[in-house]
Amino acid sequence: MIDPERGKTWFSEIATTYTSKQRKNWYSEVADAYNRVRPRYPKELICRAVELAQLPADATILELGCGPGIATVEFAQLGFSILCLEPSKELCQLAQQNCTQYSSVEITNTTFEEWKLDPKRFSAVVAATSIHWIPPEIRYSKAAASLQESSSLILLWNMTPQPNREVYQVLAPVYQTQAPSLAQFYEDKKTQEETVRKFGQAVIDSGKFKNLVSEQLACKLTYSIDDYLALLGTLSPYRRLNPNKRNSVFEGLREALDRNGIRSIETSYLSAFHVAQKI
Repeated sequence: MIDPERGKTWFSEIATTYTSKQRKNWYSEVADAYNRVRPRYPKELICRAVELAQLPADATILELGCGPGIATVEFAQLGFSILCLEPSKELCQLAQQNCTQYSSVEITNTTFEEWKLDPKRFSAVVAATSIHWIPPEIRYSKAAASLQESSSLILLWNMTPQPNREVYQVLAPVYQTQAPSLAQFYEDKKTQEETVRKFGQAVIDSGKFKNLVSEQLACKLTYSIDDYLALLGTLSPYRRLNPNKRNSVFEGLREALDRNGIRSIETSYLSAFHVAQKI
């Protein structure tokens, strides 16, 4: 997960290094894996965010970067109308499949920056682990402009699932040998809590929102080795690797796990939300 204090630098680097087309298709090659192995958002957190945002039963939501519809489905099940923006065609197709039974969900293949602003239309703007992909100069201002008066921004976050320290010690030599830059992405609970806090502070610092409320849950997931490596393959630090290097890292990780008799990986992570009211 990108630390928000590095968010502007990170986005600038991504925007400088990769074309708009490459950014739009960042997850296209791993769309199926993203849909299968990325963590879901706890229903109790979503219901609590909806409660705090005081969404009416007939609320219309704008979702930014819906991916395969992981969060979309949860909001659709609550009966809301949702306009989803997603730059990847492959993820759009998966979102459409996942939301087939919800006639009130519309999936649009575009970025938030390219989307034509519909001022003061929406009861809430939702971004599920996606706001950092939007240019810093518009992410909060355009979101606020699309909201009705006194309506809310809802940010959902699933931090990166982390193996326990014992398993990470098995994997660490692979990183140190083949991709030292990846070793820095191990996060303990305290680090994830601080990242969540900083993302919330960034909302307030934008000057477009107030009355920030944040809550979080400690979550666990157990992955097979194949699914764990598939999860890593959906994460930006790994997506940025040369494909041959990425495959070599994954082979090394698999060999290390096999050598130590590890057949599954228990992970822990924080799931969280921020709700803030438009000023």
